Amino acid sequence: MIMALTSGPEADGIGESTLLSERLKNTREYLNLTQQQVSEQTGIPRTAISEIEGGRRKVDSLELKKLARLYRYPVAYFLNEDLDAIPAEHALAALPRKVAGLNLKTEQMNQVMKFAQFLQMSYQADAEAARDEDRQVLEHRGEPS
Repeated sequence: MIMALTSGPEADGIGESTLLSERLKNTREYLNLTQQQVSEQTGIPRTAISEIEGGRRKVDSLELKKLARLYRYPVAYFLNEDLDAIPAEHALAALPRKVAGLNLKTEQMNQVMKFAQFLQMSYQADAEAARDEDRQVLEHRGEPS
């Protein structure tokens, strides 16, 4: 089933589609991927990626799943469903104390925090993919998931 993620007034708010577009773009840029590379690895046309990131096009659920897998982030992060995952405070709370003795500049500290958040999102994405695989195996066997 393809579900369009709305970007108009029919959505819960215009902010949600903007957040989705911004998170997709920021994550791609953080991973140092070009739109062309994303296109080649997901099969989504480069122009579609540009329009999605610019908020000029809706992203369907299959596209979002492909992007999330490539970026190694859980789908919930892009959909704003897991608010705790945004700052990943539960996983990163002790990090500043651990690196405080390294005399990092603010920008360096921000990069460490971004990378730690990436690792947390990657872990969540792996867990999400494993659940999907388990569900597919059960469905293939005809068992309820």
